[in-house]
Amino acid sequence: MNRGRIVSERLAAVAFLAPFLLLLLVFILWPVLNALWLSFHAYDLFDAPRWVGLSNYQLLLKHGDFWISMRNTVFYTVGVVVAQTALALFLALLMDQRIRGKTAFRIAYFLPSVTSSVAISLIFMALFFKNGMLNQLLAGLGVDRLLALTGLSVPVDWLGDVHTALPSLMAMNIWSTAGFFMIIFLAGLQDIPQTLYEVAELDGAGPWAQFRYVTLPLLKPTFFYVGTMGIIGAFQVFDQVFIMTNGGPLKATMTMAYLLYTEAFVHFNMGYACAIASVLATVIFLATMGQKRLMGE
Repeated sequence: MNRGRIVSERLAAVAFLAPFLLLLLVFILWPVLNALWLSFHAYDLFDAPRWVGLSNYQLLLKHGDFWISMRNTVFYTVGVVVAQTALALFLALLMDQRIRGKTAFRIAYFLPSVTSSVAISLIFMALFFKNGMLNQLLAGLGVDRLLALTGLSVPVDWLGDVHTALPSLMAMNIWSTAGFFMIIFLAGLQDIPQTLYEVAELDGAGPWAQFRYVTLPLLKPTFFYVGTMGIIGAFQVFDQVFIMTNGGPLKATMTMAYLLYTEAFVHFNMGYACAIASVLATVIFLATMGQKRLMGE
């Protein structure tokens, strides 16, 4: 291959990549670097940024709301990622069987993941009202009496009680995201050669042994992808909190993303908000690396 052809091919590659690289630079790399730079400044959108060094990070470590939001976010992330992964795997295994109408079921399970989070939040707000459908259903089944024994006031104000507000948001998120991850698991299941199951069956392995020693090991890359995407999404939860609870009651649903929003666009502490964003990005990175190490990827 002559030198002129090599140069021509490289120029063609650069030309094809240039639009994507430009978008990456303008809308991702530059905002990230600019936010990191602003985290070392006092900035309120109206005056010029003023260098304050590590003051924003020192304030962040002393700020009680930051630690509350960190605790809520970690609790939310662990609960949502574990539950949505388990539910998605269960649904994928179910949808991988030979059952009538499974295409319709797949569509029904997947639809919530492509529905607007605002619309889902409004629907669940109606469900979680004191006189909403959930309390009416529980009363009809007699479950409200059991809830009363736990110390909750009946009918339960699901979004207004400090004990139930965050779990309610978690339940909604699990329901709305499990369908998407179900599709990912389904793709992983269908990529496993059937011959492996046939060999395992000839060796005397039952359904549980096949699942444990064939399905789970070969789904490890899928588990890693689902876990990573789940962690990133859960740590950044904002829409549902903003629409349904505004961080309440008594900061029980205040997440790091919601605290970032209030500091940036309510109190106009842009430098401090950028410090929160930097810490949040670091936490997500560490959580992802921890999961990668745990799974041996």
